Amino acid sequence: MSKEQGFFLAGEWRTSDSRLEVRHPYDGSLVGATFWASEKDLEEATQKAVKAFEVTRKLTSHQRFLALRKLLGLLQQQEDRFTRLIVQEAGKPWKQAKAEVNRAFLTIEIAAEESRRIGGELLPMDVAPNSAGLTGIVGRFPIGPIAGISPFNFPLNLALHKICPAIASGNPILVKPSPRTPLTLLALAELIAQLDLPAGAVSIMPFSNELAAKMVADDRFKMLTFTGSAPVGWDLKARAGKKRVLLELGGNAAVIVDRDTDLDAAIPRIVVGGYGFAGQSCISVQRVYVHQDIYDEFSHRLVHGVQALKVGDPMSENTDVGPVIDEAAAKRTEAWCREAVSEGAQVLTGGRIIRGNLFEPTVLDKVRPTSKVCNEEVFAPVVVLAPFTDFRKAVAAVNDSRYGLQAGVYTNNLEHVLYAFQELQVGGIMINEIPSFRIDHMPYGGTKDSGLGREGLRYAIEEMTEPRLLVIRRQT
Repeated sequence: MSKEQGFFLAGEWRTSDSRLEVRHPYDGSLVGATFWASEKDLEEATQKAVKAFEVTRKLTSHQRFLALRKLLGLLQQQEDRFTRLIVQEAGKPWKQAKAEVNRAFLTIEIAAEESRRIGGELLPMDVAPNSAGLTGIVGRFPIGPIAGISPFNFPLNLALHKICPAIASGNPILVKPSPRTPLTLLALAELIAQLDLPAGAVSIMPFSNELAAKMVADDRFKMLTFTGSAPVGWDLKARAGKKRVLLELGGNAAVIVDRDTDLDAAIPRIVVGGYGFAGQSCISVQRVYVHQDIYDEFSHRLVHGVQALKVGDPMSENTDVGPVIDEAAAKRTEAWCREAVSEGAQVLTGGRIIRGNLFEPTVLDKVRPTSKVCNEEVFAPVVVLAPFTDFRKAVAAVNDSRYGLQAGVYTNNLEHVLYAFQELQVGGIMINEIPSFRIDHMPYGGTKDSGLGREGLRYAIEEMTEPRLLVIRRQT
């Protein structure tokens, strides 16, 4: 990609008088630039998406499959380019950016497979005396143009979780990338431009939040799929009118560590879950509830593991923790840690800005449940610890949150597994695994303020299609 890149409007590259610069979160250097789309651009893209739907809805499953398989091949040829872009735009350490690109391969591959499995069912109709001789068929049909808004933290893969099911299900999509990380998605647009899809099938355009609200309220879009913060997501839902809404929002993911846990297995995973990409994931480990009998050993070993993390330049393949996205995020995190300490918390390690946007990996103990670092989404490399003696009370503590995305439970007690499955108010429960675990075919989403609906390719395709019933009466 050149230093300056237009936005992608229905198969065409456009510019405007309003330039959008993208800077590296680690050192502030200029990564590249693109342009803000205008209200006129949004209207044109919307009209072309509506027009494209008359073509995309009639594409065969084989045509959709071929388009996605071609996209996969093109992306695989540019693995290093996309890895580098993610590092530069998002500040994600190289090995974690590379993992995101590899996850993107799987996302596209699964979407291609699912494009050939969009089926229906044969519905028995002879359940009443007057329905003998009837046959029912339920099919699934694309719903129309889709409005997508994607976040900065997984600029490639989370956008593909919107684009790929849209292509697979025969729906046009207009995606607004995060203004922090638009270049990765515009590089993807270069690949999408090479697919055998109609103009208007995909548009990728940065534009203002005011225009985003206008897009969301537009009845020509039949669905909103949004990934981002809870306050913004629920505000957009209120503006969305009658259209379908799929929200993947925030969390303050918790882990319960039972007394029978193998700490050699659990602690390294919790370190990965709490500090990967500087904790900037909706399912990053934030709260850890540890049985009192192993609490001292656990906290000592966790702190040792955290202090061994390499913090620094995300371009280095040895770096574990890079910068948070901007200075405001770093300062907010430091302020929240100070607030917790003023309320009685103890800093076991970290708790401060190192320099720039680098925040020291942090472990806090004796944190009040009402402290922001515990009951809000910290979105930073901060983990809080708390002991428990009663497993049921630990589950209740996890549930004492307005979020409910995913949770992890380390235990070998089957009764505790079943109790957690029955009682935890989250969208996904990981047993002997961290809540940060996600494979891209999973039904992924949350309860309470964490969202509405489910992503994961088959589940997103179901959201983007509607069932239609055909009843046939035999004449003989």
